[in-house]
Amino acid sequence: MTVVRDGDLLRIEVTDDGRGGAVPAHSDGTGLKGLAQRAAAVDGTLTIDSPRGGPTVIAVELPCES
Repeated sequence: MTVVRDGDLLRIEVTDDGRGGAVPAHSDGTGLKGLAQRAAAVDGTLTIDSPRGGPTVIAVELPCES
């Protein structure tokens, strides 16, 4: 996991060594979809790169003011 502050952005990236294929498929707001909704609620973004065979990389950018 990496956490970096870049000006007014906080960037967090998590990588695993799994088999890939992660998708924000739950319609009830849990799991990855819930994380994406929470990031969007504060004008942030969440991206998921999870090709079959892995690895999965989940990155979030959140506004961060001093």
